[in-house]
Amino acid sequence: MKITEHIQQAKDTLISFEILPPLKGRDISSIYNHLDPLMEFKPSWINVTYHRADTTIKKRDDGTFEKVAIRKRPGTVGICAAIMNHYGTDAVPHIICGGFTKNDTEDALIDLNFLGIQNVLALRGDAAKNEIHFEPEIGGHRYAIDLLKQINNLNNGIYLDNTITAGGKTDFCAGVAGYPEMHFEAASYQDDLQKLKAKVDAGAAYIMTQMFFDNKKFFRFVEDCRALGIDIPIIPGLKALTKKSQLNVLPKIFNIEIPHDLTNAIEQTNTDEDAEKIGIEWLIQQSKELKSFGVPVLHFYTLGKPSTIYNVVKEIA
Repeated sequence: MKITEHIQQAKDTLISFEILPPLKGRDISSIYNHLDPLMEFKPSWINVTYHRADTTIKKRDDGTFEKVAIRKRPGTVGICAAIMNHYGTDAVPHIICGGFTKNDTEDALIDLNFLGIQNVLALRGDAAKNEIHFEPEIGGHRYAIDLLKQINNLNNGIYLDNTITAGGKTDFCAGVAGYPEMHFEAASYQDDLQKLKAKVDAGAAYIMTQMFFDNKKFFRFVEDCRALGIDIPIIPGLKALTKKSQLNVLPKIFNIEIPHDLTNAIEQTNTDEDAEKIGIEWLIQQSKELKSFGVPVLHFYTLGKPSTIYNVVKEIA
């Protein structure tokens, strides 16, 4: 079922989760062990993140150098298929620009279509670790909107090879990212909203937000989106603070602000266990307020901490 269909048929706020692919060397049981406790809450879907390969320079025996790609985590196609087969729950793979040519993207989308996976989240992705700014693969997409257009071309039966005249049409429900506190590369908050509106006009079916800890910022974001004519579902992405160090790390990585009350409470703790208790309680109250606001879905980033999210969702489900 498509994300939009889940939302249209829902009688209450839905729950969904996001997971990381396991590190290479681990089998699919690591995913099941992660998700098994959370399936008690009957999530409408599971998002699976994609992680581009790191690149390093390796010296050859002849003294010359070569660039080598090292992938620490597998792709999303097999994991999504396994989740759908094992749990009977929809899986949503992240499709990114970084590390993919347009042909790579088309092949991945065709594979997903063969597997009956109808939902994707179209993202630019982060710059490689050795890059100051994001650089696409040669023959790849620089922006998420161009990736979105390729997905919608396939939905219309338009392939990269224009000699394909009888190409079957896919039926993907493609979502895009939204940033209640502005993407870190945006010229301004308003400029970021205009770019989001362009993605909606290009065919985005729903918006998944970056994590945030201040609901007022999300409420403002939704109001500003609606004022701009963005009328598709806006799904809040949520995470619990679980370590004191995250007070400094998360704002730098994700360009977000952590409210003073939450910061002050966590700074008073002596252990990560105590910090996590505060993070859980904050997310419980945050989720309850969002549910009262009428959000269609509460989307939780598990990020290797399923027990933390379990303790949150059991209080609001």
